[in-house]
This record gives sequence, C-alpha cells and structure tokens, in this order.
Amino acid sequence: MNRDLTTHDLIVAGIAMAAGLLAAFLLRMLLRWLGGHADRTRWTGDEVIVSALRTVVPWSSVVGGAAVAATALPLTRTVHHNVNQGLTVLLILVVTVAAARLVAGLIRTVTQARSGVAGSATIFVNITRVVVLAIGCLVVLQTLGISIAPLLTALGVGGLAVALALQDTLANLFAGIHILASKTVQPGDYIRLASGEEGYVEDINWRQTTVRALSNNLIVIPNGELAKTNMTNFMRPEQQLTILVQVGVAYDSDLDHVERVTCEVVTEVMTEIEGAVPEHEPLVRFHTFGDSRIGFTVILGVGEFSDQFRIKHEFIKQLHKRYRAEGIRIPAPARTVALQRGSVAIPQQRSPEDTGTGIAPDDIPAARLD
Repeated sequence: MNRDLTTHDLIVAGIAMAAGLLAAFLLRMLLRWLGGHADRTRWTGDEVIVSALRTVVPWSSVVGGAAVAATALPLTRTVHHNVNQGLTVLLILVVTVAAARLVAGLIRTVTQARSGVAGSATIFVNITRVVVLAIGCLVVLQTLGISIAPLLTALGVGGLAVALALQDTLANLFAGIHILASKTVQPGDYIRLASGEEGYVEDINWRQTTVRALSNNLIVIPNGELAKTNMTNFMRPEQQLTILVQVGVAYDSDLDHVERVTCEVVTEVMTEIEGAVPEHEPLVRFHTFGDSRIGFTVILGVGEFSDQFRIKHEFIKQLHKRYRAEGIRIPAPARTVALQRGSVAIPQQRSPEDTGTGIAPDDIPAARLD
C-alpha cells in the first residue's frame, strides 16, 4: 500500500461496486425487456444479439465497478496491475464466449432462414465457435504476457502431424463443407443413393450425414462416401415433382371416353387429397399396344416425395371405382396354349454315367397326347 486504508476508501470502493452491480441489474432487466420485443419479430437474429448482450453488458458493468473500486483503494503498483490484469482477462473471456454464441447464432439463423443457403449450420457453427474461442484464448495469453509466437509454431508443426494421422476424419470434414457449400444437399431433402439408401436428410455435421428413412430408422453416411457416390435429390431444384402411374384398358374401350374419365379422376384427386398439387394439369398419354390391353401413363403432381404413396393409393382406388361405374374394363393378362395331338419327341439324352442320374435313356417311357 502507498498509504493506509481509510474508511473513505472503503466507502468509495463499496459505492463503486454497488454502482456496478446496480447497473448490471438494470441493464439486464432492460435487455430482458428488449428480448421480449425481439421474440415478437419475424427475424430471429435480433434474439441472438440480445441474448449475447445479456451476457456481455452486465458482466462489463461488474468488471467496470470492480476496476473503479480497485482504483479507489490504496493498492501497491504490483497488486493494482494484477487486479487490472485479472479483470481484463475476465472481461476478455466473457466477450469471447458471448462473441462465439453471437456469431454461431447468426450463422445458424442465416443458414436456416434463407433459401439457397446451407440449411445445416452444424459444421459452420462448430468451426466458427472453435475459431472465436481460439482467438479469445490467444488474446488472453497475450494479455498475460505470454508470447504466442512459439505456441503458433508448435501448433503448426503439430497440426501437420495431426492432419497426417487424421486423413479420413479431415476428408469427411471437408467433404461435408463441400456438400453444404455446393448446395446440392440440405437438411430436409429426400435423397436416394446409388447403393440403395434413401430418406430425409436430418443433419450434416463435421463427420457424417444422418438420413432418416421412411421406416423412421436413422442411416449414418460418412461425408466422404456421400460426396463420392451417385445420388438423386428429389427436392431440388424444386420440392414439387411428378409421378407416373401405369394403367391399361381393354381393346374394345373408347379411348376418348377413357381419357376424359381418367382426367376427371385426376382432377378430383389433385383437389381433394392432402399433399397433391391442385393446379396440376391432368395428363394421360397412351403409349403401348400390349398383349391384352392398351397401356397408358397417368401423370400426377405431388407436393413432395413422401406424398406420392398416399396420392397414388387414393388415385388407384378412385380410378378403379370410376372405371367400374363407367363400364371400362381393365383386363387381366390372358394366354392361349394350343396342344397338338400326337407324340411328343423326347430329346436324346446322355448315358447314366454322363448324366450322373443312374437312369438309362431307354428306361424313360415315351409320352403321348391322346
């Protein structure tokens, strides 16, 4: 101490701390009120900003009050320096954590709210959070007087060794970043791989892509494998798609009548069934003279991939019911087999030793059709 501690010093320090705590409380209440207003807005980014400020601003007030209190006390130069350094480190850590939350929250908000941007923020959020925290730690070390140049050199050499040891992991990481940056696959898309796996993409993280099949099971696919395989995305470039239903009618049917009735059923299904596209134009295309029927294709519009099963189900039921009411036949395949009277020649067979059956050709009786 440069001088003796007096009651006046304690009162001033106490007032400074109390003012800092009171300011922190009032600012937190104000930010809570702002958070309530932010919840009612359409943009979720303001909620992220207010949440980050609710962490930084009160702590800054407390640290400021503590710094003023330390200044008011008759501390030695060394103690005063250590107190200021500790408060600075505390403030840097608080700001770093809040900045990591803020940046990660804004990235998640932007990627989930804007179309055409990566819908999965897991990789970008994690990478951004780690980068911000790492920068904050380096600033703390620099504030404490620790040189970070040797540390960066060691991290560079160690990073090279780690990169060689974790080639597969890093390959999956960069493959996931490439998938999201190329916008070919986003969470919520329905995909089908060349190997047969298919389902809705749940998440794309730093190592793997999680796909939920229609059976509600999860399929885990490494990002590197997903980037290399052939894949069909049923929700890009747009979510709506068309499905084809094959139908056949008898040769004696009036095709104009068949087309008119089928289009009416398509219109009813598109209007009444959930998941269909009401503005879809009914399309019927005859294409084949089959063995027992004239085949044609009916084109239906569906809102998304999983809706096709329900729409196809309802369309087949209503079409069958309408065809029966209109007298339109859907013939079953039929074949006529003609048998000629007389003997049936049996091909020459090999010896029992060659065939391995133990039955000589002469032992097989001749067959006749009477």
